[in-house]
Amino acid sequence: MGTMIQSYKLEEQDFRGEQFRLTSRDQKGNIDLLNLTKPEIIRDIHRKYLDAGADIIETNTFSANSISQADYGMEEYVYRINFEGAKIASSCASEYTAKNQNKPRFVAGSIGPTNKTASLSSRVEDPGYRDVSFDDFVKIYGEQAIGLIEGGVDILLIETVSYLVTHNNCHCIKFIILFHHIQFLFNILAALNLITNSGRVLISQHRIG
Repeated sequence: MGTMIQSYKLEEQDFRGEQFRLTSRDQKGNIDLLNLTKPEIIRDIHRKYLDAGADIIETNTFSANSISQADYGMEEYVYRINFEGAKIASSCASEYTAKNQNKPRFVAGSIGPTNKTASLSSRVEDPGYRDVSFDDFVKIYGEQAIGLIEGGVDILLIETVSYLVTHNNCHCIKFIILFHHIQFLFNILAALNLITNSGRVLISQHRIG
């Protein structure tokens, strides 16, 4: 998604749109915000993947969590970004499924990492310190997951998992869904980055529930 968006050569005003034209922080590079300010571009990208034969498209929500959005001062819009991102992708998938019901299309809700870690201290003098806790991640990822589900995704895709504490947060999302949306039996996929002692990066996908 990010590479495709770069091809549109967007500038600061494109990311801001009319609704965020007066915000104090720069928004260029906040591609998740385009779900609100340039939905036609995100819709166009989804259609290109569907035209190419994709069975599953993913939402434009990789960094749509409150920690990542705080860098842009947009954390209060996290739910909307995820909800609208899911709606855009879902409408495109439904459109193409209607064209050929023998080839149903699905939507994966993209949930990427934050720029904080719960497994390492950011303070050399205090190895037990954490910027965020497991409970913080439950709230952060939960907000994103609920927005995606209510927007209509079929799958939750937890991307770029590189350490076990984040992997545990995948299970947090699963339990949040069960408690808040008990009527859903939901698919959750995790993209894991595994590194061997030799430094080789192994990539796998794991179904959690």
